Amino acid sequence: MTTDTNDELTPIKKWRSILARLLTWSVTLACFSLIYIRVEKTAEREQLSVIEYISNFFVQADWVSWLMLMIPYSVYFFLVDTHATWRLLRWFNTPKIRYTNILPIRASAYILSLVNEQVGKGAMSLYLLRRYDVPVWKALSSMVMLGLVEIYQLLIFSAIGVFVYYDLVVQASSNLPVLTIVLSVYAVAFCYFPFHILYFKGAIFKNSNLRDKHLFHAFRQAKLKHYVMLLLLKAPNLLGAVVVYTLALSLFKVDVGFGQMVAFLPVIFLAAALPLPFHAGALVLWTVLFPDYPEVSVFSLIMHTFFVLFNAVIGLMFLPKANKELFT
Repeated sequence: MTTDTNDELTPIKKWRSILARLLTWSVTLACFSLIYIRVEKTAEREQLSVIEYISNFFVQADWVSWLMLMIPYSVYFFLVDTHATWRLLRWFNTPKIRYTNILPIRASAYILSLVNEQVGKGAMSLYLLRRYDVPVWKALSSMVMLGLVEIYQLLIFSAIGVFVYYDLVVQASSNLPVLTIVLSVYAVAFCYFPFHILYFKGAIFKNSNLRDKHLFHAFRQAKLKHYVMLLLLKAPNLLGAVVVYTLALSLFKVDVGFGQMVAFLPVIFLAAALPLPFHAGALVLWTVLFPDYPEVSVFSLIMHTFFVLFNAVIGLMFLPKANKELFT
């Protein structure tokens, strides 16, 4: 009886998977179509073809200065990211682990993340299991907490940016109801967090068993100070991104102010978290928030591609050490 039921469910799951992929790629194609239309209109105003317009964008960039900016930033990001991860693992997994121990594993995870980010987290979990006898579920629970804090970091910084540069957001809302969308997201997120703390402390819904799942181990152990400290440990990377993106845009001859980046970049990073190929959601948001420069979507793709590839290069440098840690 059970086998028959499973046989019936299998085709349904396959169709759901196919429909989900079709929807994902349809949305992605719609995003790229919108970007193309915006670039085409701007190119026509300058009496250029799309290819000529994009070519000019590449040619006028100061690539040497851009590389001198991006390479140190990528190293800086790696060191800060690893430090935050190390602190988190010391709190909830193993107090014995040292920063130098986690560096090669975190670096090698960047290589695996090129294929799938979850595979990268799996490598971290395997290392903790082999070297420190930390159960896989316990390590994954820390990664889940890290992901939640990263989302709230973007929300907090974007909220500050929207508040300080409110007029810029209002102007951007003429193309898309950006202000309405972000305010709705803030309302939901900031109402949820007190519930999150109270729930995992057992102060509410005391009969619920969901909090007892292994995957939520870190949430059960965490105190409010841990969330705040982790957010502060991750903050230098986002602040650095705002500075780097502002300077990098100037090297591509795009006149965008620091205030605009403070207000918009965290929102763009949130859009990049959407499960769309090529970060299509973020690419569209660039063209919406900076309507005078639709080519910034190409800039964004260049920035992201270089960033993940150079992080993978860092991972390759640490790979022999990581293999030694994992397999000897």
